[in-house]
Formats: sequence, C-alpha cells, structure tokens
Amino acid sequence: MLLEECSMTDNPSESTRNHSRRTFILAGGAIGTAALAGCLGDGDGPGGAGLGGGSGGSGEVTDPMVSDDFDPQNPDWENNNYLGSKMAEHNYIRGSEFDLEEMGNRGRTEAIYGQEPAENPDNSSDWIDPDPIVFADLPREDSQQAYADQLEPMIEKLEAETGRTVEFQTIDSYAAVVEGMRSERIHIANYSTGNTPFGVNMASMVPLAMGVAGDGQFGYRLLAITRADMNDIQSVEDFNDFNAAHTEASSNSGNQAPSALFDEHFGLTVGENYNPEMSGGHEQSARGIAYGDYDCGPICSTCWEETVEAVDDIDFDDFKVVWAAAPFPPGPIGYRANLHPEIIDGARETWLNTDWSGTVYGEQAGYPQYVEVDYVNHWHDVMVNQKFNGVEYDADNL
Repeated sequence: MLLEECSMTDNPSESTRNHSRRTFILAGGAIGTAALAGCLGDGDGPGGAGLGGGSGGSGEVTDPMVSDDFDPQNPDWENNNYLGSKMAEHNYIRGSEFDLEEMGNRGRTEAIYGQEPAENPDNSSDWIDPDPIVFADLPREDSQQAYADQLEPMIEKLEAETGRTVEFQTIDSYAAVVEGMRSERIHIANYSTGNTPFGVNMASMVPLAMGVAGDGQFGYRLLAITRADMNDIQSVEDFNDFNAAHTEASSNSGNQAPSALFDEHFGLTVGENYNPEMSGGHEQSARGIAYGDYDCGPICSTCWEETVEAVDDIDFDDFKVVWAAAPFPPGPIGYRANLHPEIIDGARETWLNTDWSGTVYGEQAGYPQYVEVDYVNHWHDVMVNQKFNGVEYDADNL
C-alpha cells in the first residue's frame, strides 16, 4: 500500500451552500442492505435510472471549494475539492513517478514503528553464502510451473550476477516467507505490502526494490469521497457530522488505514467522535454514496474506478473527492541482511539495473522496471497504520 503527510483545516469561506442532498435509495431496510451487497448490476435495479446516466444528479455543482484546476503534484487539499473525473483524467488513481520521489524524500531517518532494516554485518564470519540461493514467492498462475517459467529470465540474471545457482521455491502464504527467511532457508523473496514490516522486524529482511509499470504508475490510493452536491462536506473533518461508510472491519484500505490516517491527520477517532457504518465492501460504499444510502467515506481508488466504469448509472462526476492519501507501495523484493555482499550486489544489479521490458518476467508481472526502496520513508504510512492498530510483530500476528 499508508499515506500523505498533509492536513486539512476547516474552510473559512461562508459562501452560500446550496445543500441539495440526493436521496436516491436502492431499497429500504434489510432489502437495501442485501441489494448493496450484491454483484455489479446493469443500473436497472432498485433506484430506477439512478443518477441520470452519470450527469451529476441534480446538475450544477455549487460548492465553492470545488476546483477545476487540478495539479496532481500539488492538489492542495486544504483549499480544494475536486470532482471525480479529475482523478481519472490525471491518472490520480494510482501512484506516479512523482509520488515515488515524494515518498522517498520525506526526510525520515527512523522507523515510526518497529525497527529499521538490519545492516550487513561488518564481520565476514557473520555472513551466509548459500548455494543455491533460494528465491521464494506465492505462485501467481494456476500452474506453479507456469509461474516458474515467468521467473526464468530473472533467475538466469541473478545467477549470472551472483555466480551462484538460484532455486525457486513456492510458498503458500506470506507468513511462510517471513518464517523461511528468519530461519535462513529463504534468502531473497517477494513480499506483500502489509507483511514487509514483519519481514524487517522478524526476519532481518532488507527491502530492496519495488516494481513499477511502464508508465511509472504503481499501487493505489485511499480516497475520501462524498457526493458532488454535498456542499456541507468539504473536508474529512466534516465526516463525523454525516453518515459515513467504511467497508469491513478487517479491510486495510476500507477501514484500518482510514481509521489510522483520519485519526492522525484530522482528529477523527473511531468510537469517540467518529462512528462510521460498515457497508460490506468498496463497491457497496461507492454505490451507497452515489445513491444516498451513505454521505461519505474512504474508498480504494482502483475499486472505485472499477465500480464507476462497471455501473451504467454512476459517473465519476457524481462524486467529489475531498482528500487523497499518498499511494500504497507495492510489495517489494527483499533479501536477508547477512547475505554475502556479492549476493547483495548481484541482487541490486538484477532488479535495479535491468530493463525487463519485452521479457516474460517484465510483461506478465507487469513490472518492466524496479526502483530502490527506502523502507523508513516509503513504508512510513504502512507503519502508521500498523502502529494505530496495535500490530505486534510476532508469529501470532503473521
């Protein structure tokens, strides 16, 4: 994933607020809940024509905070709201090269939670020099062999750069990656975003590189959204006065991350001054906000995009975005800190100085290039989230 270092203040403007709240309800009571929990439909279900083919409902947007001048590198959330189409037009659904640079340049030198990645030992007697080097990952194809074939170009490169043979090992969970690296049976591995801090804190894992798409995009964002005509909602700070929706208690982007970030940046504490309802999922939140069952809430940007594009009677401009977090980083390639320096140097060359464009490894994984990870800065917001939720880095929580 886990997120932007900005804050928002109440808008001082007392301009006329034309609060024409939309009241499109799918259905009442339990029937409405069931309808929202269903699969994406064709827009002809309860609620009839919905929002009128995505025209923004009642039409004119009168919120003085809504700006038509969107700068992806400086959204200035304290002073601006934006219609949803601005997110799509400017590819603000995912992270960009600019975001990577900003995340890496936060200037933090210590982990906000847990420990920093271990250093390679100065004493050579503490190094391990495995041959074969074991690289581990969860298979991402129906066939483990098909995925192993995808990795072949990378394995050949790693062997050439390290002078050691490389063995691919499949695992059945990311917890197994942490346990395997802790016991020195796994030496290099692909981690997930959320379990990266477990690797750092439990297995002497050093995050090395994360993949980015050919256009430099990566990950997804956490968006704070409301309906376009909700003039009384201009900041996340306003959410506590309205019917806000989170998704599910266990959802990272739908509940845990916004609970942490809304508390840190806006002073909204779940159970104290902020009591969101659980919608059941990102699709349900998007549809519920659009149809008026909820007024506002956090949502995964890619899930929101997919819902809008799949539902006929919902349009991007039916939504107003009042804040967006910095993107979550994708899971990194990580290595064990006490590997022989030749192996570490070979791994760096393999992932950081190789163009994988045109290879099955780059094309099928979707990452033709990899960029270096600075754990303390790139994973800052992941750690903020886990700190807020009281995550303990031990085997019981893997």
